[in-house]
Amino acid sequence: MQATLPGFAEKLSRMRASIRPVLKGTEGGFSPVVLFFSVSDGTARARVVNVAGSSLEAAWQKGLLALRTVMKRRKLEGRWIRVDWIDEVKPATWKELRAILARTKRNYFRYGLALDREMKVAFTEMELNANAALYGGNATAHAVLNEKNFALYARTRYPDMPVPSFADEDEVFILSTRGVFCGEDGEVHRLNGAGPDAGRRSIERLSKEQVISLIADSSDYLARQVNEDGSFVYGYHPCFDRQIASYNGLRHASTIYSMLEAWEITRKAELKSAIDRALTYLCGTLVKRCNLPDGTQAAFLVDVGNEIKLGANAVAILALAKYAALNGTDLYDEMMERLALGIRHMQDPETGAFVHVLNYPDLSVKQAFRIIYYDGEAAFGLMRLYGLRQDPRWLHIVEKAFEHFIASDHWKYHDHWLSYCVNELTRYRPEEGYFRFAIQNVAGYLDFVSERITTFPTLLELMMAAREALARIDERPELHGLFADIDLVLFERALEKRAHYLLNGHFWPEMAMYYRNPDRIVGSFFIRHHAFRVRIDDVEHYLSGFAAYLRYMEERPKFLDLVRRHGGQIIDGPVAGGPIAANG
Repeated sequence: MQATLPGFAEKLSRMRASIRPVLKGTEGGFSPVVLFFSVSDGTARARVVNVAGSSLEAAWQKGLLALRTVMKRRKLEGRWIRVDWIDEVKPATWKELRAILARTKRNYFRYGLALDREMKVAFTEMELNANAALYGGNATAHAVLNEKNFALYARTRYPDMPVPSFADEDEVFILSTRGVFCGEDGEVHRLNGAGPDAGRRSIERLSKEQVISLIADSSDYLARQVNEDGSFVYGYHPCFDRQIASYNGLRHASTIYSMLEAWEITRKAELKSAIDRALTYLCGTLVKRCNLPDGTQAAFLVDVGNEIKLGANAVAILALAKYAALNGTDLYDEMMERLALGIRHMQDPETGAFVHVLNYPDLSVKQAFRIIYYDGEAAFGLMRLYGLRQDPRWLHIVEKAFEHFIASDHWKYHDHWLSYCVNELTRYRPEEGYFRFAIQNVAGYLDFVSERITTFPTLLELMMAAREALARIDERPELHGLFADIDLVLFERALEKRAHYLLNGHFWPEMAMYYRNPDRIVGSFFIRHHAFRVRIDDVEHYLSGFAAYLRYMEERPKFLDLVRRHGGQIIDGPVAGGPIAANG
């Protein structure tokens, strides 16, 4: 038996010492003390036991005995250990609970449930969500009591219990919990209680070391998804460890770009090897060459259904240009040239507007417009190529495109790709109209950025690119009047709140341990309202946002000075836990 590996007892001792001062003041309040012990070795769902006692010590000893019994039976090593306790109970009926769920965004019910007053049959929020017990499918926007999944997991936890009736009039108890977690490093992490940050480690303000760790862990995850032939495992539905079978060439390319951003920071050999394989697949399998009507040879990333997407060519250029810049190579110059010529073919030279989707191989128009992101991606990709090789053709295309973007009020879409692009454009064309567009793209969106309940990782990318443009305005006194068009204090607060809120989309081990295959997903990022989906492009956007945030941390004092000079007094204090609650 391996339950008594060196360090196991020490972990538990430190966890109990951490819990004691927290529960000391509550033992005379909610009684009994109810504890949930969870343990996982990373290869399967955590095994959970719950116990009750008249005091912390009484509950702890009962829980320790039950935990060791489970570990011996399952031959668990105790790699990850978590202890939660109940700090508030609200009685309800199943009918009342269903009404609460109907007002709650799907997967955003952040409480546990007990089926009896003694808390003998009880489940934490993490258990319920990881087993899709409150998920009714992607066609239902709100949380739903999934009686089948609930009953299946309940029988796993309590083999001898009868199937719950879920009758409207029967009692159920809504549980608010807090906890502690201890992993391989032996450090005890306090876990947040009820609210949008529930269930993961408490971090009031991110440090550089923590951001680097997030970047390293998520890029390690992406590296693990690159097959030997350079294709990606596209993603997983982690509740039941189901692989997503579809594929998307555009996201293949854009994910490589984010991996390069991470490699610039970590320089990990395994990550570089995965990037090289993925680039080989991109250029050798996904990209096709063909002649344009004028006889010029261009290249296009051909996606599923023989589609040529404007954005796909663009993010392919982004990845190749980033690789060239980091490695000082011209290996992909000819490929980038051909891809850029493909983008030029998709632009109306008179209006500057782009066609979004063509058919391959005849290059007929399939869809003039599909999604606003393609426009920003195309302009950003060409700007990065221009920055690399200074070919005026690519700058001309972008300037023509921006005539169209400005005339069409593209800023109203608040697209992060357009934010990236205009930030690059102003490096070479610091014109007032472009800077005004950069401000318009974000100024009316700050409340949304600050309060959006979903993690929405592209919002951080939007803010980080806009922040760079604002810093560039500060360098030009003649443009300082533009600061009147944006609330800089609100901007800075929204930026920080969004960066910290993204922590709620990270698969920390204390969360991953409850899913079917924890080692598969730990360190990645997920989309909660899509049943905790982990897809390469989901991870990509979190990763790019945090890479930009890390750069910002170096420049934060200078930016805060800008805000004070042009915006006013900055609000001090912790920024975690800010966005709105999920219940309506």
